[in-house]
Amino acid sequence: MKYNLEVLSPSPAGWIEAVMNDFDSFLISHADGERKVSAFALGLVAKYPSFTKIVPALIEMGVEELEHFQQVYGLMDERGLVLPQKIAKDMYMVELTQQCRHGRMDRLMDRLIIGSLVEIRALERFKLVADHLTDPALKRFYKILWASEVKHGTAYIDLAMKYFEQDKVLERAQWFFEYEADLIQRIEIKPALH
Repeated sequence: MKYNLEVLSPSPAGWIEAVMNDFDSFLISHADGERKVSAFALGLVAKYPSFTKIVPALIEMGVEELEHFQQVYGLMDERGLVLPQKIAKDMYMVELTQQCRHGRMDRLMDRLIIGSLVEIRALERFKLVADHLTDPALKRFYKILWASEVKHGTAYIDLAMKYFEQDKVLERAQWFFEYEADLIQRIEIKPALH
């Protein structure tokens, strides 16, 4: 059975305006986000090492996200930006993670779905950024990044289906996507990836 995953609610209009008005802050947030999604994938490997049907793909995604971190960090360096010692909590991620169930297997399914959801929201936002940038090099970077990240949106869901029934994964994913559609409208708008 084919399935299509898209965010159910677009980013608020004020989000892209905030990003364009403070692109340096967005770059710092973006770099931190790439670092965190790399750690997220590799953290799943550490927590579920015996789940050998998904470990190689998680390692691959973790490495790819780390390469994206390196690329965004390079953009920061060109602009004289450094990562701050401490970055404020990402309330988007905090709220999504708080919705995870507690059993080992339920939590694995939920974390994989969150991985997919975060990637799909990032795709929507990378496209918005690329569409609004005027600097040709930055515009090209975000278009290339968007294209390279497309596969991650469904990759986590595909991994979940290696251990869980497709109908159950898609039903739980629908719940998370509906929750996220409300969340994205009520969290503070700032020049950050989330």
